[in-house]
Amino acid sequence: MNVKLVEEIANAVLYEGYMLYPYRTSSVKNRQRWNFGVIYPKDYSEAQKGVDLWYSQTECLMEGDGETRFSVKVRFLQGINRTISEPQIPLDELPENPEMHFRSVSTLRIGGQRLQTWQEATEQEIVVPPLSLRALTATPLKLPFEFPAKREFEPVRGADGRIAGLITRERKSIEGKVEVTATCLGDGIHKVTLRVSNQLPFTDLQPSSREQALLHSLLSAHSILSVAHGGFISLLDPPEEFREFVSACSNVGTWPVLAGEEGQRGTMLSSPIILYDYPQIAPESAGNLFDGTEIDEILALRILTLTDEEKSEMREGDERAREILERTEALPAEQFAKLHGTLRGLHPASEEPS
Repeated sequence: MNVKLVEEIANAVLYEGYMLYPYRTSSVKNRQRWNFGVIYPKDYSEAQKGVDLWYSQTECLMEGDGETRFSVKVRFLQGINRTISEPQIPLDELPENPEMHFRSVSTLRIGGQRLQTWQEATEQEIVVPPLSLRALTATPLKLPFEFPAKREFEPVRGADGRIAGLITRERKSIEGKVEVTATCLGDGIHKVTLRVSNQLPFTDLQPSSREQALLHSLLSAHSILSVAHGGFISLLDPPEEFREFVSACSNVGTWPVLAGEEGQRGTMLSSPIILYDYPQIAPESAGNLFDGTEIDEILALRILTLTDEEKSEMREGDERAREILERTEALPAEQFAKLHGTLRGLHPASEEPS
């Protein structure tokens, strides 16, 4: 497996839609977050009558025998509420119970720095150790997982050295289960089913509680399936003898495609965004812009035309947006030239018969 190729695509999936141009927290398009690959708490999903999924399911075909080893990695983002507060009284040190001494604000300026309330995210993963296909066929795997709640405080000091602001980062608990089964369909051919579910009890069932539910959800959830001493079968272009088996595969909220170097069959990327087999990042791209339909040149040029005030908000609103800005401003002229006018996938036209 070409790990770098797979990781580049998986990271593009992970951050799809994380933040869109103009990459500012005040932008309307960035106020409703997380539209891809969300696995909500089951209680919340059922209260919405199943409109919002509480599980994802991947089914694909694998060729292998008793020696075949199979492994799974589930990756997702977990939302973090970043709130900004200012002290109600002058403080030299952070008190034991900070909430009692601060009041929340949406934006706070401290010297030349602007702090903004926002929802960040951290990467999480669940790794299923390698399993024997023979053992998995006999006994399905059920692996519970839990990510506990956590709260962190970061004091921000002013020019006089006293605490002038407080950044609070809070993540809510997530509980769920990974289930993997394998079914023998014939000599050397198996159907593998991966189900990732959010089992967290969720009592606030009102439709207006989507923001609360998102903090207990798996965001941009996807999985990487790997096999040794075996191979996956393309669901997009399967051999004729496997088409009936492929049509019986049920994929919910996700879709598996072959990943890595073209022709290799050892890795499947199961993505909430429909991709083709062996997807790749264009070599001219200088980095992720969080938009799978991106035209790097246009977005880069638009970023450079932002006003100083807009760039300041982009820089201070989100760490990953700041990285985009700094990377774009540092692009040399030859890199822009590479972004302009690259063509791929052209084939010579067949000659007209004489």
